[in-house]
Amino acid sequence: MKRIFALGFFDGVHLGHQALLHSCCRLAEEAGCTPGVVTFGNHPDALVYGKEPALINTWQDRMRLFQMYGITSVEILPFDQKMMTMPWQAFFRTLYRDMGAAGIVCGNDFCFGYRGEGTPEKLREACRAVGIPCEVVPEQTVHGTRISSTHIRQLLEAGEVEEAAAFLGHPHLFTGKVVHGKQLGRTLGIPTANLLLPEDLVVPRYGVYACRALVQGDWYPAVTNIGTRPTVNGQGVTVEPWILGYSGDLYGQQITLEFYRFLRPERKFPDLAALQAEIRRNAEETRQIIAALPESQL
Repeated sequence: MKRIFALGFFDGVHLGHQALLHSCCRLAEEAGCTPGVVTFGNHPDALVYGKEPALINTWQDRMRLFQMYGITSVEILPFDQKMMTMPWQAFFRTLYRDMGAAGIVCGNDFCFGYRGEGTPEKLREACRAVGIPCEVVPEQTVHGTRISSTHIRQLLEAGEVEEAAAFLGHPHLFTGKVVHGKQLGRTLGIPTANLLLPEDLVVPRYGVYACRALVQGDWYPAVTNIGTRPTVNGQGVTVEPWILGYSGDLYGQQITLEFYRFLRPERKFPDLAALQAEIRRNAEETRQIIAALPESQL
């Protein structure tokens, strides 16, 4: 089946990206096509500027979000030297001839091809020449601020997960695999799951967050610490949710976290009893926050 493609890197799959995906799905429905995305396996900045920004999402979470917003086909291209130096006309031919694009959607600031010489206007003209639709989605804003992955990264680094969600259009997501830790939480009656944060992901502000956790198809409140665990002389950055109301073996399982509120900064407590009391207080806060969420957010 022919496909309508939305073009972009889509880090975070934020409200600006969603505007592209909605247009893509609408065009696909009108034309009897499949809605798809063409994206890159690595961030173009890594090659263009020599430095890749910390990413908002793992690929697993990005694919989950694509599916959530109606995309059923994803083409992932390598952004390598060949791609960076490819004339924009050749990139368009790849979309149209090789991938069978029946229509294209992009943002008003999208550029592609060698030195970024391909512009939305050139893309629109190329589509017109072969008789397929091209939609250029205007800039999207929240509270007068342009929606961008860069701005959302800055909000997450500041711990402002509620404001980040306003730009994302959904809670910040993180999916990770449970690995073995020191099991100190179990001795305190606070059995946390230990998730490793990949090096290429943005690190939210160190501290404690009210989250929801998806475990084996069910959602639970989860009070989650991100940081180095200074009270117990921890090493390395970890994400440790205490999944409230769940009992069972989590090792080796994938857990998805949704971040709803920053509760407090990470700090060193005078002893384990003080740490335990504070975590239990944060757990009760988390239960109340998640229980109060409107149905539309669940």
